[in-house]
Amino acid sequence: MKFEQLDTRMRIFETAHDHCVMPEVYMVARLDGRSFTRLTKEVHEFEAPFDERFRDFMVETTEHVMDCGFRVIYGFTQSDEISLLFHVDEDAFGRKVRKFNSVLAGEASARFSLLLGDAACFDARISQLPSAAHVVDYFSWRSEDAHRNALNAHCYWTLRREGQGAREATQALVGMSVADKNEFLFQRAGLNFNDVPRWQKRGTGVYWETFEAEGHNPVSGENEPTTRRRLKRDLELPMKEQYREFIAELVRQAQ
Repeated sequence: MKFEQLDTRMRIFETAHDHCVMPEVYMVARLDGRSFTRLTKEVHEFEAPFDERFRDFMVETTEHVMDCGFRVIYGFTQSDEISLLFHVDEDAFGRKVRKFNSVLAGEASARFSLLLGDAACFDARISQLPSAAHVVDYFSWRSEDAHRNALNAHCYWTLRREGQGAREATQALVGMSVADKNEFLFQRAGLNFNDVPRWQKRGTGVYWETFEAEGHNPVSGENEPTTRRRLKRDLELPMKEQYREFIAELVRQAQ
């Protein structure tokens, strides 16, 4: 059998289940760290419940995957996860889901590993969202999840510092309302949850901004003002309805 025939025959098995995202459908990728609890609490012992160095590693990883060849208009990170909103017209790899998942997971894993100085792994999955309203709902969902996780984490680690074990501390929080957890933190740790840094409660956003810079005109040989793009980190994301409006505006600007 000639190579060309063998190549055609075998590629059928490789691509038989390829799925492509339909045109005009929004894509959001979510990347999650694999076994990051052990990696960050046992192997490297980052500060609990939140560590600024770990946060910065996640933000730098977010920036990397936003600028590695895809048209990403917004990145969001909280805890060990990253969400990426692609431009609705992004057509890299023919919009094949398996290519997005594998490339993004590989890029994120490689970048975070270099920052950490140790092997780290991310998985990735694509959400296919039929409208801008669904995009707003998605990021609102992740923002509220960040808030819930932050409240639980502060309560959990308050109990751990008091000497309770992991299972005991987890069980103690079962059935507690949000109001109860806020009161618990205030009474047991002297912490007003409203005073917790916004990035802990609502995650960190990364998006593109334009700025004026001085460029060189090769024709005239003179320096001239020019407009360029750069990634901006936002550790003070708005909350609730204001955040929904913020995401909606990002989507509108990209259309």
